[in-house]
Amino acid sequence: MAPGVRQLTVLGKFKPFGLIAEATDGKLPDESYADSYQYFLFDPELTGEQDDANGSDSNFSRQREHELFIRDNCIIWTSGSRVLKRFTLSSPVIKACWSHLGRGTEAFLCVFQIGCLTIYNTSGEVVSVPLLRTVKSIWPLPFGLLLQQAAEVTPSTHVPFSSVSPILGSREILRQRKEVGNSSLQKFHSPVAHDLISKRDMPYISSHLILRDPLEEPGPTYVEERGKLNIMKDYDERTIWTSDRLPLMTSYNKGKMQHSVWAAEFIESNLEASASCSSGIVPDAVLPKRVSFRRIWQAKGAKKAASKVFLATDNAVPVICFLILEQKKLLSVGLQTVEINNEILFDVKPDMSWSAPAIAAAPVVVTRSQVKVGLLPHLDIIVLSPENDLFLYSGKQCLCKYVLPSWLGESIGSGDGESAKTDTDFRDLKITGLSDAVLGCFNLSVNHSQIFRCAVTGKTSSSLANDCIAAIAEGLRSDLYNLFLSLLWGDGHSDQQGSSVHFEWEAFCNIFLGICQEPTAVRLKQPKPSSESSWEFLLSSKFHKTYSRFYSGITSINHLDLAGTAPFDSKIDSKDIPASSRELMVQSLDCLHAVYESLKMDNLRKQDLHHLAILLCNIAKFLDEKCYLDHYIRDFPRLSKTIGACTTVSSIRKPPNLFRWLGNCLRRGYLSTNLNDLPDLIRKDDGCSIVSWARKVVSFYSVLFGDKPEGRTLSSGVPCNIAPGSYSSNEELTILAMAGERFGLRQLDLLPSGVSLPLRHALDSCRESPPADWPAIAYVLLGREDMAQSVFRNLSSSKEFEMQSNTSLILMSIPYMLHLHPVIVPSSLSESIGMENTKIEDTNSVDGSVIDGMEHIFNSYTQLRYGRDLRLNEVRRLLCSVRPVVVQTSANPTISDQEQQQDQLWRIAQRTAVLPLGRGAFTLSTIHTLLTEAFTVPKLVLAGRLPAQQNAIVNLDPNIKNIQELKTWPEFHNAVAAGLRLAPLQGKVSRTWIRYNKPGEPNAVHAGLLFGLGLQGYLHVLNLSDIYQYFTQDHESTTVGLMLGLAASYRRTMQPDIAKALFFHVPARYQASYAEFEIPTLLQSAALVSVGMLFEGSAHLQTMQLLLGEIGRRSAGDNVLEREGYAVSAGFALGLVALGRGSDALGSMESFVNRLLQYLGAKEERSVLAPSHEDHRSAAQITDGSTSNVDITAPGAIIALTLMYLKTESEVIFSKLSIPQTHYDLECVRPDFIMLRVIARNLIMWSRICPTCDWIQSQVPEVVKNGISHLRDDMDDMYEVDVEALVQAYVNIVAGACISLGLRFAGTRDGNARDLLKNYALYLLNEIKPLSATPGNAGNAFPKGISKYVDRGTLEMCLYLIIISLSVVMAGSGDLQVFRLLRFLRSRNSADGHANYGTQMAVSLATGFLFLGGGMRTFSTNNGSLAMLLITLYPRLPSGPNDNRCHLQAFRHLYVLATEARWLQTIDVDSGLPVYVPLEVTVKETKLYSETRFCEITPCILPERAILKRICVCGPRYWPQQIELVPEEKNWWSFGDKSDPFNSGVIYVKRKVGACSYVDDPVGCQSLLSRAMHKVFGLRTLEQSNMLGNSHRELDSDGVDHLVSTFSSDPSLIAFAQLCCDKSWDNKSDSDFKEFCLQVLFDCISKDRPALLQVYLSLYTTIGSMANLLVKSDSNVCDSISISSLKVALAYNEAVSSGRLSSSGSFVQSIFLASLRKRCEEILNNSTELKINLRKYLSTEAWPDDCNSKLQKDIIILSWYLKWFSVPSPSIIKAAVEKIKSKSKNSISAIPLLRMLLPSTHVSAISEIDRVFFSSNETTLL
Repeated sequence: MAPGVRQLTVLGKFKPFGLIAEATDGKLPDESYADSYQYFLFDPELTGEQDDANGSDSNFSRQREHELFIRDNCIIWTSGSRVLKRFTLSSPVIKACWSHLGRGTEAFLCVFQIGCLTIYNTSGEVVSVPLLRTVKSIWPLPFGLLLQQAAEVTPSTHVPFSSVSPILGSREILRQRKEVGNSSLQKFHSPVAHDLISKRDMPYISSHLILRDPLEEPGPTYVEERGKLNIMKDYDERTIWTSDRLPLMTSYNKGKMQHSVWAAEFIESNLEASASCSSGIVPDAVLPKRVSFRRIWQAKGAKKAASKVFLATDNAVPVICFLILEQKKLLSVGLQTVEINNEILFDVKPDMSWSAPAIAAAPVVVTRSQVKVGLLPHLDIIVLSPENDLFLYSGKQCLCKYVLPSWLGESIGSGDGESAKTDTDFRDLKITGLSDAVLGCFNLSVNHSQIFRCAVTGKTSSSLANDCIAAIAEGLRSDLYNLFLSLLWGDGHSDQQGSSVHFEWEAFCNIFLGICQEPTAVRLKQPKPSSESSWEFLLSSKFHKTYSRFYSGITSINHLDLAGTAPFDSKIDSKDIPASSRELMVQSLDCLHAVYESLKMDNLRKQDLHHLAILLCNIAKFLDEKCYLDHYIRDFPRLSKTIGACTTVSSIRKPPNLFRWLGNCLRRGYLSTNLNDLPDLIRKDDGCSIVSWARKVVSFYSVLFGDKPEGRTLSSGVPCNIAPGSYSSNEELTILAMAGERFGLRQLDLLPSGVSLPLRHALDSCRESPPADWPAIAYVLLGREDMAQSVFRNLSSSKEFEMQSNTSLILMSIPYMLHLHPVIVPSSLSESIGMENTKIEDTNSVDGSVIDGMEHIFNSYTQLRYGRDLRLNEVRRLLCSVRPVVVQTSANPTISDQEQQQDQLWRIAQRTAVLPLGRGAFTLSTIHTLLTEAFTVPKLVLAGRLPAQQNAIVNLDPNIKNIQELKTWPEFHNAVAAGLRLAPLQGKVSRTWIRYNKPGEPNAVHAGLLFGLGLQGYLHVLNLSDIYQYFTQDHESTTVGLMLGLAASYRRTMQPDIAKALFFHVPARYQASYAEFEIPTLLQSAALVSVGMLFEGSAHLQTMQLLLGEIGRRSAGDNVLEREGYAVSAGFALGLVALGRGSDALGSMESFVNRLLQYLGAKEERSVLAPSHEDHRSAAQITDGSTSNVDITAPGAIIALTLMYLKTESEVIFSKLSIPQTHYDLECVRPDFIMLRVIARNLIMWSRICPTCDWIQSQVPEVVKNGISHLRDDMDDMYEVDVEALVQAYVNIVAGACISLGLRFAGTRDGNARDLLKNYALYLLNEIKPLSATPGNAGNAFPKGISKYVDRGTLEMCLYLIIISLSVVMAGSGDLQVFRLLRFLRSRNSADGHANYGTQMAVSLATGFLFLGGGMRTFSTNNGSLAMLLITLYPRLPSGPNDNRCHLQAFRHLYVLATEARWLQTIDVDSGLPVYVPLEVTVKETKLYSETRFCEITPCILPERAILKRICVCGPRYWPQQIELVPEEKNWWSFGDKSDPFNSGVIYVKRKVGACSYVDDPVGCQSLLSRAMHKVFGLRTLEQSNMLGNSHRELDSDGVDHLVSTFSSDPSLIAFAQLCCDKSWDNKSDSDFKEFCLQVLFDCISKDRPALLQVYLSLYTTIGSMANLLVKSDSNVCDSISISSLKVALAYNEAVSSGRLSSSGSFVQSIFLASLRKRCEEILNNSTELKINLRKYLSTEAWPDDCNSKLQKDIIILSWYLKWFSVPSPSIIKAAVEKIKSKSKNSISAIPLLRMLLPSTHVSAISEIDRVFFSSNETTLL
């Protein structure tokens, strides 16, 4: 058949939008450069960009195309008329292309410049790759970028680049200006000057390089020749094209006049390949896989390279097309793929090459736009012939010829007013070129220097026609499909007048109907003359005829007049047509029937289903397929009159029936179904996209009833995508299948109600406790947005997030559920937020607007956790240091009031000075700062105010105290607290911001800020020059803060540059020839601890030797009083370097231990010491005299041994650190050293620590116990010295044991440890000043009267050490009992010196620890954290603000490195508000307790990761959720960690319908759903209510609306509730339906199943319409599809009741479904004419043929009966009857045999069949 002629769609004149963008920017180029630009168009799918434009019109829109416009060094990326990005480079652009680098799917824009390759990703990040100057072009491949090099040339040589190649890449990259109105041929010359290459470099040079990753260097490529691999060095093979989708390259060899096609492959690096290649290749470790090219095709004879190469498709096979201009032909070569060892190899397909005359060609997407061939779309070819005619090819088949519209020439002629040409010249347009093809659009050049954007498409406006064409393309053989294409695009059906949907559908129908008769018989009716009225025109329109089938009453015209839909006479004999045409009709029937069955699964396509049924009836009648014809007429009974019956029977093939298959699957399971009931297209391996809707439903049912996935298909052969995730039941696997197929709630609503029921049942059964490893879309599908939100937060920056994007969630959600949240009733939570500004201020404050550094502590977490009382406000008041404190003065005649005020103010100022330490802990990581603002540090006010004198301000007298010296370290602590407020990893704290906050003169404030930032890990951004500048300021506190901050930021890294900076401040590190620097001992102490933190856990031998020597270093003339602090710092540092590695650190611990024991005063043999340790300069200064000064070295040695053997359970070290057991030993050892030994022994024997009073008493030696137990008031003086030593030892041992207990249970909130420590604290407090009876039942264990034998200072220190240990145990808990104790201790009068600076520091720290991070953080007990806590809690408290002798005050802030954010809060996913939720926490078994489960109420703090096993959301108000964990000895997850199962402290929960939150309803009295619903709806029915007379008891619409909105945020339920209460429903006929609606509403709300609403109403209205048909003859019912859906619903009910579907109950009430069955059977039995029509139908195969309304009703009822009772086609029945009669002629009843032959038919129908066909037998026998 000759190709048809079609008119080209011209979209308009083409102009690169980059020119418009330049004009808009006002950057017009010079006239000489006006034409020197390049551009190329591309599909946005290439970069992964998604446009808003979609649908059928998107192919004709520039919005669907993206453009890269290049001029000089600028690139403009546009989409339609929108500029997406602009790129400006340093040098002119030679070439640009998109390429996929690396293993990901992201596309990179690769810009080639002279000697450089600049790579951009789509987000704008840039990487620059230097290139050899011999690289002359780049080409994209699927896995990298191909770089072509030129051969060696002289430096003055320039390589010319033609306008065609290699500047143009895939998709004609970089089009020249000559194609946009400039006819002169221009040549583009690259100013690339190639370098000379020496001979020794030649083996390393490849003619083609490959760049596989932006961060790698280009590597060589290889060529496979005769089984060997060699480096590709053929410089004559000039690349002219590569594919960015398939690994293919084409080249042209000018010397050989030969074109070649190469396939790129990965090869493994091995010895053979390396041996065959030259030496010096890139090592295998860098490129584990090499890229080789294999020549798969070559052809000679072309003097010039092909002007264009592109990919196309021919019969689902990719082909490479070469446009050879000199021969004016398009040569196409077919490709084939071979899979070997899971790798796809490309080769040329033999006997598949063809050519067509052409001078221009381009690939377009026309005939099969929805189909892909592998990775390629189905590409057709638009060809410009040498005669300037435009043809469309599908492979080698020419489909049609395109002509320009007639108006185009007229528009050109009229637009050119100055032209002297005539109109006829303009109308004689010729096409001269094609370019820039994207999808179905391309640029068309005509002979008047004009370029137009044109479109060709085969996609019609009719979705039904598109689906049918696509199904035929999928299902037909290639020869038959070509026949179909010739009919579709041929002359007979070209350019139909009109473009409406109906014209397109009629044109499609005429293809099949025209096979049987002349085309004139099927032409569309010509419109009537214009004299007819508009009304008559509308009545005769196609739309009216279609519409009137479903709705009557518009006119009196018979709405069954379907003459226009029966376009051929029924007497045509099918035997007269050719065999190929008949085969086409047979196969087309199967394909279209698959579409028909798929459309049945879509409620919104009933109209299309009816149109298709008409066509299929005609085809089935033509082919004499009686069963098919009967199948369609049963669905649409009114077609029986129009179509008629078949005259002959050519076959009795049973048509596939999807509803029958679904019913059988429900009744008997998947294995008992008949696969013949499924259309072949559904079971196609590659998954036909047109019938994918039905395929998905089939796959879901198969999985639900036992089918298992095998790869990407099920065992039945049905393709199915299964989302990743675990499953333990068929229901869970079904959910994963629905998620994998993107089948969401919106798609579920489109299914017939009965079909959707099993799938909704599966959703409902899995909703309670789905597995934890499912994707987010699966959780949204279940209605578990809480779990989906958790998954999304984990994937927010990962690659998987692209798959589970927001678009996917939209597909899974009901549209109106996306952005709606319920109205939140104001509650105590929301009301309490306003208390921040009203209740936190001191009642005596005169200025409430002062910033105190704690403004941001009141967040959602703290308000929910502590909002029920004012404890946070009290903490803020106690830790506030920005306001003058109240000074109370009393009349005292002995001293003046001023002296009294100064004395009291001095004592209070010491307390104020230490408040920042507690405030730093309290506000730790609670704010986020703006990096554009200066960081504010709250003031530290040491002044007082006198309330009695109108709040007069009193300052400290500078003559009495040195105020500036007094404030140095308090100001430092104040700034540290301010820096600690910053949340870690809140973003990139920039180096510029830190320098911006740097003051002109160094001060303690900035020093503290540096330390605070370093503790949070922010000092990484400082470079060496910044560090050097800080050190050169020679400011003591700044140096201390910077060293410690750097060490904290670079902790455990051993960073060399930082180590050098720290060692500079350790003189012992200098060589002997260096002069000693005068470095204060304070800085040296800080440097030692900083070194320990930097080398923590490394066991670095040289550093350990240095630090060991520093413990015993003799003072060198500096402050001797600070030497103990220096030794302690060295001990801390040594312990940190060998932290917990005492038994495995390089096997050299013995010598270290011996030296440390010597420092302890132990009597060890000198021969044991290693002489190698004496090499350092400090070795000569180890001792003062002949022996070590134990008073100086012992604390550091004890600390070092403690940390070295932390948790190692070393009995040897444990025995060496013995407690004195005799009176003599007690007098020889200082009591504070005994405390350190107790701490050390317990931390080494970690597992022995128990929170019991007996354990603490077991720490006390017997000699001390005996002495303490016999304390009496009248003891002799001769025993006083001994008794004092005993009591001192006892107090220190108890304090040491309590500190050990605090460290052992740090952050655990252990109740036993808390009570024990609290009891001991109260005991000591009572000993200091009796307040109350000794607490607890263990009062007898506490000795009385010890205060007489020990100084009060010792008791005070031990008391506060126990207090701070208690706060460490209860860190972050905010415990009220502990807080009350702390508040009391803070308020103690220090007039007598009892509460000094050190004790107030302990109280401040303890208060901060108790509310650590606002209750959001706590302490860890891993080795590093314990070391930091031990440094913080070192039991030597300072005596004043400047006391750093024994322990540097800055070390008290190192607790920050021991904290973890183990907080957890729950957020309602619907409201977005934090809520209370009960959690069940399970911890694993330990030595102290077995596996334990306990309840926590969020917000809360979780146990450590080492013991945490499981978290469960429990309680009746929220959907359950379970998080399984593997206990690991690791730190808690850091902020933003993608493996964090708690999403950085947040679990999303979903509240069940009918339950209020615990905030609004703590007791649960409001969550009585059923009682509330019955209260509003009433227990009596509406009829009973009406019998009450004039009571007028009506439903209050506002009440129902409010009630439903309280329990459900679903807008559909709220709107339905309002509809149910509409006052217009007053008549009797609506009352039953109204009551039914209210009951349905109650069921939906009570079961939290909003989808029930649609299901109930659909099934109810189905029965209602059937009942109405019996009463009203003019019913709108015209099909019986709903009967099939109802049968599936009943089959679902049987599956639930029989246990085939596992669940606690049916999704829909089984009583309701049973009543539907009964009602339907009543309707069918009440029809009087049904039995008559049935017998006539069975005997004559004829439907009632009268046209009156009564018989129309009878036809519909008959179809209902046939489908309800599964009556097969009459031809099948007759075949069964004949079989029975032939076997048993004398049978009385044939029902048993009929039942056996027709197993799916109901017994009632079998009885009727028996009466019709076997009643004569009964009569004869009688």
